Amino acid sequence: MNTPSNSAAASGPFRAEVVGSLLRPARLVEARTRAASGALDAAGLRAVEDECIREAVARQEDVGLKVVTDGEFRRTWWNHDFMGKLGGVEVREDPGAMTFVGSTDVRLTSRVVGRVHHARPIMVADFSFLRSVARVTPKNCLPAPAMLYYRGGRAAISKQAYPDLDQLWIDVGRAYAEEIRQLHAAGCNYLQIDDTSHAFLCDERFRASVRERGDNPDTMLGLLADALNLAIAERPPGMTIAMHTCRGNWKSTWMAEGGYEPVAEVVFNRTKVDAYFLEYDSERAGGFEPLRFVPKGKKVVLGLVSTKTPQLENKDVLKRRIDEASKYVPLENLSISGQCGFASSVHGNSLTEEEQWRKLALVVEVAREVWG
Repeated sequence: MNTPSNSAAASGPFRAEVVGSLLRPARLVEARTRAASGALDAAGLRAVEDECIREAVARQEDVGLKVVTDGEFRRTWWNHDFMGKLGGVEVREDPGAMTFVGSTDVRLTSRVVGRVHHARPIMVADFSFLRSVARVTPKNCLPAPAMLYYRGGRAAISKQAYPDLDQLWIDVGRAYAEEIRQLHAAGCNYLQIDDTSHAFLCDERFRASVRERGDNPDTMLGLLADALNLAIAERPPGMTIAMHTCRGNWKSTWMAEGGYEPVAEVVFNRTKVDAYFLEYDSERAGGFEPLRFVPKGKKVVLGLVSTKTPQLENKDVLKRRIDEASKYVPLENLSISGQCGFASSVHGNSLTEEEQWRKLALVVEVAREVWG
């Protein structure tokens, strides 16, 4: 494997980053449709996925990225495909779930119906394939344990299985530890944990809904930070773990808004990750002032480029924003990326594949000009 030349560290984060998901090629969407109807078997679908992932990895490398993902091409949803494969967890329709702005289509919640356990390897084979085709550092992405609680609350957790929530997080931590151990054994040294709960807790509307169901949003913030820490407590030596957070990303829509001030001190000082991928592409994310809480030595990846819109950002504006952020976090500890993936689900955001690649090329170009 090649050693990246523009990295902040050999195993990430890199100066130019990709968050995770990429727009699904038309033939992959078609293959999924055929598989769902029974016209294509599992082996046939995986062959199409393999082919599309090879091409996506090569394209990421061609634009100059020193870190690649598989685009999440084997997933329908960034979160539910993993959560639904944990023992004791089911993904169900939830009429009361918070929806994306302007839409009522997505109402799925992960629910704990039994004791949570690691029933089988979930993403190990997928990562192994990515590693086999990547010439640069391959990154794997997992949804955070918070997905089991922050959207559905106590009502989403079986009281029969877990009369005591402390035991839930112990079990979840063990399940994650096993998956992470197996990923590391397959060669994964760079792991991204996608934890949208922190950004949602910046939104007063969401905080109000949390209070209405009987939770304290500030207490929940600490609880979910501790749950993340339990999940990565047994991380193998040498594995870099970053946390990504955003305010929702589906068909170019969003759910939450508000700057990081309400959560910054707890998130940056309590979560035991190495780096933070932060959404910063719109006014909904607020200013950079909350970055003053980032501990010395921790890395911040600024999600300055929107993956929701086709318009290409102005390079000079991006540079000025990096300069503004460097007032709170040293420039050597900063990187740049899109604010989220381009397709958190198979539906994808409202831009073309070529517009997607131009965005990623811009990220690389800005990184080279800022950091060399």
